[in-house]
Amino acid sequence: MPSIVLLTGASGYIAKHIALQLLQAGYHVRGTVRDLARGAEIRAALAPHIADLDARLDFVKVDLTCDDGWTAALTGVDVLMHTASPFPITQPDNADDLIRPAVDGTLRALRAAHAAGVTRVIMTSSTAAISGSSLPSGDVSYDETNWTDPDDPTITAYTRSKTLAEMAAWNFIANEAPELRLTVINPGFVVGAPLDVRYGSSVGVIARILRRKDPMLPNFGFAAVDVQDVAELHVRVIDQPGTHGQRIMAVDRFIWFTEMAQAIKAAYPARRIVTRVAPDFIVRLLARFDPAVRTIVPSLGRQDRMDNSRAMATLGRGMRQVNKSVVATAAWLIDNKRV
Repeated sequence: MPSIVLLTGASGYIAKHIALQLLQAGYHVRGTVRDLARGAEIRAALAPHIADLDARLDFVKVDLTCDDGWTAALTGVDVLMHTASPFPITQPDNADDLIRPAVDGTLRALRAAHAAGVTRVIMTSSTAAISGSSLPSGDVSYDETNWTDPDDPTITAYTRSKTLAEMAAWNFIANEAPELRLTVINPGFVVGAPLDVRYGSSVGVIARILRRKDPMLPNFGFAAVDVQDVAELHVRVIDQPGTHGQRIMAVDRFIWFTEMAQAIKAAYPARRIVTRVAPDFIVRLLARFDPAVRTIVPSLGRQDRMDNSRAMATLGRGMRQVNKSVVATAAWLIDNKRV
């Protein structure tokens, strides 16, 4: 009988890829959803890839904001894989709308796992919890020893939510459940073809480029990673004792917004893709009217270098090249008439 993995937030863009790779590796996946009707959507996304889907995939209804259903969800489970957490393009008016569900939901899942006797936990965090604050003097790149300062007034509500949620997880392990074997995966900006039309905000950024939403592009970029690498890291660490107690930063490299646009333009020369870079003062002006633009203003011109050696050692290979992943995302959006 295959090991059972409880996958929280199973309807998410990354989570569907994790579910696929778990199933391909022989696991039984129990996905959490807030509405059981979403189960049909997830099944439809995975069915073309998995022959015995009905035998190894089921769903339970739970919510990060309440205790109902968590005990039943974790009964008989071998591994908790906690991915559920929102990633908004624009920041909420009230930061607690992001922070409280992220922190409380993480603790709720961990406490339920502990009570059920589950000892292996993999959590999805973010590079936001690593690189949100400036590097210490003398350092040239971020690695897993770096932490974002949650009290930094310049960080977004999303960055604060990811940082505080991960801190809460490590503190829970240290103070209440030292027998839990936790590994945290910290992805950067995630790109790559979705498994269905319910994709996340990061894919929406590629759609924004294809739709020529901006007359010029900001001097801005991301430490990025392919969604398949992120999913594979989640699956590989299950049986790697050396990853217990580790954070693993999942990134390929930093890529500028204009690099993404140029990669898409090279693949689709007939499409009118904007590649010009806007002066920073224009972006700051646009930010007054566009909340999505406002979010990136503090990071204009900032290039984060990331040490991904731990991720590559865990995978046993190099990372997929994100410029190719960007093109694959664009190809999916075009082929599926989403732009």
